Amino acid sequence: MDSKRSAGVPPAVAGASRPRFGTVTIRDRGRLPHWEIDAGLYFVTFRLADSLPISVLEQFRSERESILATAAQLGRELSADEKQRIARLFSTKIERHLDAGSGSCVLARPKIAGLVADAIRHFDVKRYRLLAWCVMPNHVHVAVKLSPGQELAAVVHAWKSFTAKQVNRLLRRSGPLWGREYYDHLIRDGIQLDRILRYITNNPIKAGLKDWVWVWGQDAPTTAGETPALRR
Repeated sequence: MDSKRSAGVPPAVAGASRPRFGTVTIRDRGRLPHWEIDAGLYFVTFRLADSLPISVLEQFRSERESILATAAQLGRELSADEKQRIARLFSTKIERHLDAGSGSCVLARPKIAGLVADAIRHFDVKRYRLLAWCVMPNHVHVAVKLSPGQELAAVVHAWKSFTAKQVNRLLRRSGPLWGREYYDHLIRDGIQLDRILRYITNNPIKAGLKDWVWVWGQDAPTTAGETPALRR
């Protein structure tokens, strides 16, 4: 994998901007529902375990479960509007607090941010194609197109499991590093894709982080390939 790719349009973007859509599988692990498709294109967010106050999480879960319960009582799947309501719940109640820098924010440490970034890039091309990613102080955003046969849950688990062990070793600590849940959105068209790519690459600026290098993608103002911490 070439660690010196610029922030220009990555090879993955050209094909991923017009994804082929198939049958969507709804996977519910008893927590967040996940809409999946083979070789799908996703916007994924996972966060540090201490990044959100319990009150924020409880309110988010309560409102989300109310939407899910309504659909279940009517014996139907979630409507497009209900899916959007859940997405808005995440963007208004979760992302706002994450960008405020809650918790220990250990990902702000260059060595740890570099470790997480390298883990995300490790199987690029082999198991998926990265379109954009950003390691923020207390959370991570990734836009990724899975290779055929790959499952999103397995990919995210690999990122979280490997980095948790490595970061805990560096910090000489134990216990959970990441929050139990992750948040994903199945990208269904080029308009959504463009919006999400801009969101990921502009997230550091939106959060008030200056000269933040742990970001890569089509619209990134800087590229993580330029920092010695990511060179191999």
